[in-house]
Amino acid sequence: MTGKLAVMGTGYVGLTTGVCLSHLGHDVVCIDVVPEKVEALQRGELPILETGLEELLHEGIKAERLSFTLDAPTAVAEAEFVFLCVPTPQGDSGQADLSYIQEAATEIGPHLQAETIVINKSTVPVGSTRVVEQALGRSDVYVVSNPEFLREGSAVHDFLHPDRVVIGSEDQSAAVRVASLYLGVAAPMMVTDPASAETIKYASNAFLATKLSFVNAVAAVCEAVGADVNDVVLGMGYDKRIGSEFLRPGPGWGGSCFPKDTRAMIHIADDHGYDFDLLRGVITVNEEQFERVADKVSDMAGGTLDGARVAAWGLTFKARTDDLRESPALEIIRRLIERGAEVVAYDPAVETAPDGVTLASDLYAACEGANVLVVLTEWDDFRWPDFDKVAELMADRRVVDSRNILDRAALQRLEFDVVGIGRA
Repeated sequence: MTGKLAVMGTGYVGLTTGVCLSHLGHDVVCIDVVPEKVEALQRGELPILETGLEELLHEGIKAERLSFTLDAPTAVAEAEFVFLCVPTPQGDSGQADLSYIQEAATEIGPHLQAETIVINKSTVPVGSTRVVEQALGRSDVYVVSNPEFLREGSAVHDFLHPDRVVIGSEDQSAAVRVASLYLGVAAPMMVTDPASAETIKYASNAFLATKLSFVNAVAAVCEAVGADVNDVVLGMGYDKRIGSEFLRPGPGWGGSCFPKDTRAMIHIADDHGYDFDLLRGVITVNEEQFERVADKVSDMAGGTLDGARVAAWGLTFKARTDDLRESPALEIIRRLIERGAEVVAYDPAVETAPDGVTLASDLYAACEGANVLVVLTEWDDFRWPDFDKVAELMADRRVVDSRNILDRAALQRLEFDVVGIGRA
């Protein structure tokens, strides 16, 4: 064995995994099927926006511990560990699509050395370890589950400073070898069976989605009774049993993980005879939140959006990423357009306008002639703008702050009408 690591896939998970493992001192080769992407990475150019990743990418390339290739057979033949970091998109019925995992395993199977450990880092349903084993067609290699818990925008920090490292393996020696890869990481090391490891990932994301839906439901109650949700969640968060994480109200949750994983968790439960009605309710509350924000914009425009011009600050599903997948902002904008609004948007990480949206050059240009401004993503750029300039540019001084990040007092001094989430 050479001690080399191969990482299949250079998306958010694969690229972060490969770069960070290189930072920990390992010799890593990352594999992709897109020539232009591989060439760009070889030059040190990132295809994604991720805090701290570019610096570690350049570090790995300069130290000759990190490389990129199209040649999967050669890369895995020289590797002691092979990480599978390929997509598992949601199928039509909500189940995870394992075709990319199966294709990758089938491709590399004949080229692996004996005793190689194939590490599944993709988010996969229970039983996927067996699926990979079958696709590999090898009895002399090990398959281990090692789920990722990376948040876009802080993925590098999450990899190097995780809350835990979960390893699912039926073979203790294989688990120990995988654990050795994380010797530079200070975190609890949990070794369990593959089914438990696979379930931990889905259950974690489903629970976080539940917290977000819960706080948005509480926000609706706060609006009805005249309470301030910011104070309510602050008081809740002091309780150590609850905590303050993921208790911020907003326009709803989205992204590449929560929608896919919550639906997959429901599908897994259905397949095994349990009706996960609680989680169905979590999804329903989230979809209602998109509609509630659209209603707020409509109400602010006078009850109708027909012919109204709406300035939208934010398109990505969260700040510090350029990811538009399942973005709450896009869900809400789609509803605004369906109701007759003209939407002009600005996002510091987006260069191509989504369908039906006019993309502005900056946050102020988006406001020109707008009847309503709606804040949809919590970029720092939006927290402290020149409100005097915004007031001059807008046709009407009306704001819907779905992230509760704006200085309401400053806006009200300029005679803006302002509504947020969960606040009177």
